Amino acid sequence: MSPSPPTGPPLRLLVLGGTGFVSGAVAAEALARGHDVTCVARGTGGARPPAGARLLRADRNAPEGLAPLRGIRFDAAVETATLSLPWVRRALRDVSAEHWTFISSISVYADTYTPGQTARTARLRPALTDVGTYDPTVDPEPSQATYGGVKLACEQAVREATGDTAFVVRPGLVVGPGDDVGPFGYWPLRMARGRAAAVPAAHGADGLALPSQCVDVRDLAAWIVDRAAARASGVYDAAGPPVPLESLLHEVADAVGHSSLELVPVPEDVLREAGVRPWTGRPSMPLWPPRELYGALSRDVSSSFDAGLRVRPVSETAQAVLSDRLGRGAGTPPVAGLTPVEEASLLRLAGV
Repeated sequence: MSPSPPTGPPLRLLVLGGTGFVSGAVAAEALARGHDVTCVARGTGGARPPAGARLLRADRNAPEGLAPLRGIRFDAAVETATLSLPWVRRALRDVSAEHWTFISSISVYADTYTPGQTARTARLRPALTDVGTYDPTVDPEPSQATYGGVKLACEQAVREATGDTAFVVRPGLVVGPGDDVGPFGYWPLRMARGRAAAVPAAHGADGLALPSQCVDVRDLAAWIVDRAAARASGVYDAAGPPVPLESLLHEVADAVGHSSLELVPVPEDVLREAGVRPWTGRPSMPLWPPRELYGALSRDVSSSFDAGLRVRPVSETAQAVLSDRLGRGAGTPPVAGLTPVEEASLLRLAGV
């Protein structure tokens, strides 16, 4: 899927970020459409925004970090702050933009068990409004309640400051080229190696089919740029249609799997006996969801499709991820999944 051509005059777009996975994709999509893009980032870790974007170096932990933006008018701003309510409040104070997008998270929802919920029907977590900037050195894995509560507080700050004219998007699992930390990326590389590959059994111990739901970062970015150009508002989830995990993994295998590939389903009790973690981490079975995430991976996103979200086939994402990872070197230890030795041990335990 190629970028859509501009539907109007070029935007003067501010991306608060621009060097991360999602924010970088938004900047790249906007540049590909001919928009004028300014990115705000520290710029100290070697990461750069896409070529063609203007970089404003700023420490957003500093109370006056965004002061250089005062007096500059942007057509649209995209805020990607992960876990910092002060960052969001300062940006709302210092940035002048006709339209505002805030990238939130489905972690704002309190019920992650029940399938079929929408952005309008789901119960929200309490908003954590008395929080500072998240420090990953202190809490490398914040709880879903903490993450969702801070995101919800940021949403509320945005809506209060913009008079409900903002576009608030709540992504689920975002996948695609450039992602080095999510669980999806393990599978294209593993399928391409071929031979016997351990995958989660299609059904959990409770007999329910394992769910999956994701969105390619490029499709998310295209939608965000579309909505910014249209000055659209509202609160929406961002995900593809929910599908059984078994179907998703077969689609990845069909797209990039080696001719010798054989998928070997491993029941949940065997995975637990082997000490394999669900979802992500090491050692883990990536995308194998714990029961408490079944609802988060089975959301009704029909309203998002009605609002213009378009998603590409998982096979296309898998091909792009494999090409990206091979191009940047696939020999580094995975942040999620099993090493060949761990997988061989698991297969022996499963009787293969």
